[in-house]
Amino acid sequence: MISIIVVLLILFLFVSCIKIVPQEHAYVIERLGKYLCTWRAGLHFKVPIIDNVINKISLKEQVLDFPPQPVITKDNVSVRVDSVVFAKVFDPKLYTYGVENPIAGLQNLSATSLRSIIGGMELDTTLSSREQINEDMEVILDKATDSWGLKVNRVELKNIIPPEEIEEVMTKQMRAERERRQTVLEAQAHKESVVSRAEGDKEAKVLAAEAEKEARIALAAGEAESIRLVYEAQAQGLEKLKEANINEGVLKLKGLEALRDIADGRATKIFMPTDLASIVSNLGVASEALGIGDYTEIDKSPIPGKGSYNDSCLKNTSSKVTKEVAGTNASIQVDLENRREDII
Repeated sequence: MISIIVVLLILFLFVSCIKIVPQEHAYVIERLGKYLCTWRAGLHFKVPIIDNVINKISLKEQVLDFPPQPVITKDNVSVRVDSVVFAKVFDPKLYTYGVENPIAGLQNLSATSLRSIIGGMELDTTLSSREQINEDMEVILDKATDSWGLKVNRVELKNIIPPEEIEEVMTKQMRAERERRQTVLEAQAHKESVVSRAEGDKEAKVLAAEAEKEARIALAAGEAESIRLVYEAQAQGLEKLKEANINEGVLKLKGLEALRDIADGRATKIFMPTDLASIVSNLGVASEALGIGDYTEIDKSPIPGKGSYNDSCLKNTSSKVTKEVAGTNASIQVDLENRREDII
């Protein structure tokens, strides 16, 4: 019976000395009160009674959320800063023997570092320089905790809480700044609208002036072409008369017709032919022009036109330039008809 109890006791001691270390953990082992080794993940066996597991440490990265710390800025404003530290144990031995309470030491070191960094900044700079504060805090804490077996990977400022009266002033300042920006944007939009409208009016006037210019150029070109055609027609008529070999009788007949047109009761001058032999034949015409015989008063009313021309495209709503072009075309057409009758 005693032997069975002894065997069971030995088995119990043997089993209790078998240790399994989980992944991302480390055990610090002491033998007779002195550091022996550090166990990593896996199966381990310790000597009964003389070996002892003094500390079980997690090697995972830890998120340490410290309570808000009161800090006074350079311009004497008291703010509360809430920070978060991301740290990891890289040396279990130093973490166990380097400091009594590493987490408490890291918290106090974080508070003093915040007071040192933010104490040299004004409130506005503190609110706009969080990234710079994070980097400075990370460098300071990482350097200070190397002897504790801690590696500080990152530091973040969660909140920077100013006093209530400062928050009210900041709110008013923010509202005033937004109103100023709104006013500036409205003024800029009004300016752009006025400039765009002025540029549009300018372009419209330029286009209208160019259109009128082109219309007047076309009108002048049309008048020049009509004059050229009239003179060409006259030249062609003279060429036809020359080719027809008109005899002297026909020329005298044309001369009498011309004298008839001159002596239509409106003439104020006397035309005498150079051929004295034709004085007798033209005596009646000359006497009528001189008022001898049956006296007829000279008619000084305007000579009626020999033709007329109506532009079917001309309307009351047509522009001034269109009416001028239509009038010029009408006068050219009438003039061509009159000249054609004179040539015939």
